[in-house]
Amino acid sequence: MGTPPMKILVSDSLSKQGVELLEKAGFTVVVKSKMPKEELFKEIQDADGLIVRSGTKVTAELIAAAQKLKVVGRAGSGLDNVDTPAATRRGVVVMNTPGGNTVTTAEHTMAMIFSACRKIPQATASVKQGKWEKDKFMGIELYNKTLGIVGIGQIGGYLSKLAQGASMNVIAYDPYLAPERAEKMGVSLVELPELFRRADIVSVHTPLTPETKSLINAKVIETMKPGVVIVNCARGGIVNETDLCEALKTKRVAAAAFDVFEDEPVKADNPLLAMDNFICTPHIGAQTAEAQENVAIGIAEQIVDYFTRGVAKGAVNIPSVSPDLLPRLQPFLTLAEKLGSLQMQLSQGGIERVTVEYSGEVASLSVAPLTIAVLKGLLSPMMEHPVNYVNAPTVAKERGIEVKEIKSSDAGDFISLIRVRVEAGKVSHQVAGTLYHKKEARVVEINQFKVEMVPEGHLLFIHNMDRPGVIGMVGQVLGDKGINIVRMQCALEKRGGDALLIIESDTEFPAEVLGHIKSSSNILSVKVASLS
Repeated sequence: MGTPPMKILVSDSLSKQGVELLEKAGFTVVVKSKMPKEELFKEIQDADGLIVRSGTKVTAELIAAAQKLKVVGRAGSGLDNVDTPAATRRGVVVMNTPGGNTVTTAEHTMAMIFSACRKIPQATASVKQGKWEKDKFMGIELYNKTLGIVGIGQIGGYLSKLAQGASMNVIAYDPYLAPERAEKMGVSLVELPELFRRADIVSVHTPLTPETKSLINAKVIETMKPGVVIVNCARGGIVNETDLCEALKTKRVAAAAFDVFEDEPVKADNPLLAMDNFICTPHIGAQTAEAQENVAIGIAEQIVDYFTRGVAKGAVNIPSVSPDLLPRLQPFLTLAEKLGSLQMQLSQGGIERVTVEYSGEVASLSVAPLTIAVLKGLLSPMMEHPVNYVNAPTVAKERGIEVKEIKSSDAGDFISLIRVRVEAGKVSHQVAGTLYHKKEARVVEINQFKVEMVPEGHLLFIHNMDRPGVIGMVGQVLGDKGINIVRMQCALEKRGGDALLIIESDTEFPAEVLGHIKSSSNILSVKVASLS
């Protein structure tokens, strides 16, 4: 008897074109959406692959129950419902289809802007009730108005084109977009406070992170133009719903339009739903026939490629490299991604150029995936959609970031060394790392300082003058706030010159602690980074 065909479980609705493609490739495809938990756990036990959209929660518990599971495919871009770290630990590839719904989400955002400004849903409801209230629905003309886009990635970038087609002026805040790229897009880059102050309409297109949660709140709304319109088709929670509701009551915000909510499905008693100047849709930004067909075919093709050719297109937790090379490359991939992430968190200003230098034994390997890993670490925290090993080069190119590789046989005191140099805001920053025992990542350079840092946890970087009392002061401040120091080291440029104090903690560093340290004497700068 031959080997039975692999089973692909589709646990959310998927366009039939995707299912047919999988069946044509010889897979057994089981399509069951909205299964009870017990049935889902039973079906997953013998599945080789799982395809989901946003309905199925791929938890660590579900992954543990999937004894044969090799790949999880998300038909769409968001991976909020997939426990990617748990999948990675189990050796399960997680892949998505970034870009498949860029156009449709941008179009939906533009439609929400039109609808909010012209009160189309309210007017429709009025007419259907047998009324003819022309005077009640005075609208806002978009011509020559200023649209402020917070986060101008793929969706924000396409939205800017649509807005310019409506003769709107577009300004944007995106600290990681090179000014040259913004200029080509016809977009004026501004700082966030200026965007909020100038924009007639504000649309957010960033991921939901601790930094962007409640990014727009009561305090921020007070700095906006009276009568501003606020649109959120990105992630629920970026706009503080309670504060927005109060601003809508007072007409400080003329109108708001949401496709996403902090809690979904949205509860019937959410006070926003009672506001006449608030319109909403049930997270349907990607709900077009074209987009659903695109992501269904895309994820089906990716899964076929993975099982038949060993190519992990669209993977977010491993690169698209041959299975034979991956074990040797994996430790360097981890190091490279952490170096990129550290650079992003330590640098300031729009990134213009990234140079990755490989020295020693690592230079003899196929370094292209390593450079992509650097870009993934560098770009992931700033993008509204996941950056992976497939789209990282494209994302960098779209943002006008020049990428360069250099190889050298001489790694100095190390067997292998990866050095990442970033030019941002006319200033150059560099970090370098190596592997201890061929598997343990270490950061060994940060700008002019020689260090020996484990790249993990919550990190505090204090650039200070080499003077007595600095370390004691920092320890006292952290101790008073109950912050545990896991590791600490001090690097000197030269005795009596500048020093770099690096502290790792198992908890985040509160803003008040950072402010206290910054205000102390002999402190030149204070920065934080988080490396998982």
